[in-house]
Amino acid sequence: MRKNHMIAAIAAGLLVMMGAASDAAAQSVAAFYKGKTVTLFIGYPSGGGYDAFGRTLARHMGGHIPGSPRMTPRNRPGAGTIKLANEVFNSMAQDGTVLAMIDRGIAMEKLFGNKQVRFEPNEFHWLGSVNNEVSTCVTWHTKKVKDLKEFLSRKLVMGGTGPGTGPDMMVKVLNNVIGANLSLVTGYPGGNNINLAIERGEVDGRCGWSWSSIVATRPDWLKQNKIKVLIQMSTSKHPELTKMGVPWIMDMGKTERDKQILTLLFAREAMGRPIVIGPKVPTARVDALRAAFSATTKDAKFLADLGKQRLESAPLTGQEVQSLVARIMATKPDVVEASREATQKIGKMYIKKAKVQMVKHTGPVTQVRKGGRQVLITYKGKEVKASISGSRTTVTIDGKKAKRKAIKVGMTCTFTYPGSGSRAKNVDCKS
Repeated sequence: MRKNHMIAAIAAGLLVMMGAASDAAAQSVAAFYKGKTVTLFIGYPSGGGYDAFGRTLARHMGGHIPGSPRMTPRNRPGAGTIKLANEVFNSMAQDGTVLAMIDRGIAMEKLFGNKQVRFEPNEFHWLGSVNNEVSTCVTWHTKKVKDLKEFLSRKLVMGGTGPGTGPDMMVKVLNNVIGANLSLVTGYPGGNNINLAIERGEVDGRCGWSWSSIVATRPDWLKQNKIKVLIQMSTSKHPELTKMGVPWIMDMGKTERDKQILTLLFAREAMGRPIVIGPKVPTARVDALRAAFSATTKDAKFLADLGKQRLESAPLTGQEVQSLVARIMATKPDVVEASREATQKIGKMYIKKAKVQMVKHTGPVTQVRKGGRQVLITYKGKEVKASISGSRTTVTIDGKKAKRKAIKVGMTCTFTYPGSGSRAKNVDCKS
């Protein structure tokens, strides 16, 4: 009996110690974050789906982190988010104050041997994803593409953002696996820049465009039949697209091998817009951030904010994304090699580097939002807007260099930028 009493006492003591350690860890996390700023880096420019989801998350997640730190979103585009992933893994703070929303296909780049990659996908701490995705290919109405059969047979030029990203990868997969005849103009900073190129006639359409982004950012294009949605690409169908009669990529694999390749390539779609933190972040903070992310995705105010923007909510937890990445990285080498070839083989495909055209729009300032991060002017009777970067946009007022917060309603400003909704290269104002 004494032995049993002793065991019970030890067990009780251990439970007390574990509880105390847990309480201490929670207090330590709150103490660390109190008064701090957490930065959510978004690997694409403003105006697209990643930006919309990232900024919405940043508005709500800070309150769910112990210590209630301020959360600030910052765009950091480059190399289809490979640049940002490299920085988070190697050089940015590893203390839990740096989060990054990266491309959903980033794990594939390591798997396929991309020499730009300097990170290990399995070693990131994945916090989760705000949504899973179904991507599409669309063409502009002036091309008058009737259906998928015509889309695959015609020589069309699609817009892309860089190696390893959805727009580029999916064009190559359609050519190499399905037998399409598409070409590519690549190197646009983000999806909004491709959309401007479509409107200008520089390209005929784009692939790898999430259905949720189309609904959120270009609902007028759908209502006015400005685009034709030709295929849905994911390992599961989207009910709206299926109802519209849009064909599913998984039905197009001619052989079992083709289907294995397509399954690996489009598993990325389930990852939606994933959030990562560095591999050396302390475990207690990783757990706290994952819990905060999950709590945010269930927050009524967050869901209402998404709803106002027509953004879908279909979240994945950090563990779900971590497990998906692990499964992707464990794919059999022969399937990896066949899939890699499908995403990289060029053949007779025409690929051209994009030249992002700059335009100038001048008009009176009607609104200044977020401390000058977004400015709206009236140009030719329409309201247009520019995103103003603190480091990448040059702002002058009356000929003198100024901060973006100095821009005021009533000034007359000239935007030099790719077009409405894009980040400005220069903003010149007169008071």
